[in-house]
Amino acid sequence: MLQPRIRPICTSCRSLLSSVRSYATTVKEPIQASTSTKDATVYTPPATAPATPMRRQGGLQMRTYKPRTPGVRHLRRPINDHLWKGGPYRKLTFPKIGHGKGGRNNTGQITVRHRGGGHRRRIRTVDFARTDPGKHLVERIEYDPNRSAHLALIENVDTKKKSYIIAAEGMRAGDTVESFRSGIPAELLKSMGGVVDPGMLAAKTAFRGNCLPMKMVPLGTQVYCVGSNPKRGAVFCRSAGTYATVISKEETSKNRVTDVTVRLQSGEVRKVGADACATIGVASNPHHHFRQLGKAGRSRWLNIRPTVRGVAMNAVDHPHGGGRGKSKGNVHPVSIWGTPAKGGYKTRKKRNPNKYVVQERVRNQGKRRSKN
Repeated sequence: MLQPRIRPICTSCRSLLSSVRSYATTVKEPIQASTSTKDATVYTPPATAPATPMRRQGGLQMRTYKPRTPGVRHLRRPINDHLWKGGPYRKLTFPKIGHGKGGRNNTGQITVRHRGGGHRRRIRTVDFARTDPGKHLVERIEYDPNRSAHLALIENVDTKKKSYIIAAEGMRAGDTVESFRSGIPAELLKSMGGVVDPGMLAAKTAFRGNCLPMKMVPLGTQVYCVGSNPKRGAVFCRSAGTYATVISKEETSKNRVTDVTVRLQSGEVRKVGADACATIGVASNPHHHFRQLGKAGRSRWLNIRPTVRGVAMNAVDHPHGGGRGKSKGNVHPVSIWGTPAKGGYKTRKKRNPNKYVVQERVRNQGKRRSKN
């Protein structure tokens, strides 16, 4: 049985134990000078505070295990003690079977390499649109084998309908979340005096886990599960620890928001619809990318097959294969299909020939005018 040990990855500096009086503190009983020995009072130093305990190490902490086997020696896992220990809600799942597990299409041909095997799993049906209004109670936070983020099983307080959503970081069982995509509730509008006050509206709706249309999200707010248009559900920032930041809103002359600009973690700036969905907060399980599987077998459990280097193959299997030793045979790095693997072949922007032709014409016209 694995015996976990909680150990931080990076050791931070600890505060030194000190019993010396801190700077700029006053002595409650000052020294009293006296000439006579009879009336002299003996000075007793004030009682020093007990030694402060060592500062608790902060930062990232991962769960490690005693190295009883080689595969456990390098195993690192995030600490998620709040997760549900049982199985999923059966009615919202279906089994993952067929060609999809092996990276094959409907004809059986491999379209995605390095996939196959793995533990059996069930697909959780996640609600990315969140159009159901009303308050929802978070029953539990669950692990999902099909994604890096955690799921939250929520139940509608009025209809008792259950659904899965992507959990926000810090969300726990017993929390209450709500969706405002269908409009502002009458009670909330009445509490604002019948008039929509942007500041008061943000103070009463922009809570962690609430789903809002992009036009209601305050500027500078971190959101996840961001949609692109009103007719679709969330398409951006759905994996563990991801979020987007609302940076600007485009308004018409009648103060109506048309588009909202968000900045993704990659630095990309995108425009999304004003009525597109967005969930306040950051996607759960932010320490997912710090995990270490520990052994190759754990990767096979996750439906990941080995990746073989091209230089280790035969000449018939890869352009880099064959020969004696680790040699590509004086061939530029290419993929298994022969496309260049380096030099920006896939990432470099294609040059527009018409653009340079127009620039050349403008230069020539300027030269002619200067001569005349």
